[in-house]
Amino acid sequence: MSSPAPRGRPRKLPVGEQRARVLRATARVVAQHGMQGATIEQIAREAGVSRQAVYEQFGDRATLFAEVVAETEERAFAAIAGPSVTDPQPGLRAWARANYANMVTFVADSPEAYGVLRAAERAGDPALTRLRERLAVVYADASRKRWAAHGIDSGRADRALVTLFFAMTESLVQATWDGEPPDQEALIDLLTEFTVGGVARLQAKASDVIDRLR
Repeated sequence: MSSPAPRGRPRKLPVGEQRARVLRATARVVAQHGMQGATIEQIAREAGVSRQAVYEQFGDRATLFAEVVAETEERAFAAIAGPSVTDPQPGLRAWARANYANMVTFVADSPEAYGVLRAAERAGDPALTRLRERLAVVYADASRKRWAAHGIDSGRADRALVTLFFAMTESLVQATWDGEPPDQEALIDLLTEFTVGGVARLQAKASDVIDRLR
């Protein structure tokens, strides 16, 4: 007969794992309760660590929240401004689809991220606005180069189109649906075809619109 397992205090997690757990837990709690409503006690319970461990890792609540917002912003930027954005090779349909998929997939894989960034905005840190601006620079530059490959000077039209791109995608990923939400791939295809059709019309039949935005 085997002897019973030793009893006593649970094994202490390595510092790096503990820190990662606390950051993930903080993101979930902040997304649900906001910056004002989130407490260290809730975060510690969600992370499966003691309150003291949270304070030892981050010092205070403000520092913890600032790190969570910064980590979330960087993770979102890396995922949404992936290599597909600046790749000049794919045709417009493949390029647009890959980039819509970047954003939709990130939101699906990290549902708490948007909540953290919105909570930061409400608390006075314009994290979501900052992320949009950083992404807009990358996307608008890539868009401008694609227009130029067709001999078109897009002027400020590319920035306007990129703004629409993010607004449409954000609206869809946050939408409330009757019953089960639509298939994710179908939403990506919808956004793609809408974009391709609009750009084709601008190039062929409404180039004066781009002229007026230079």
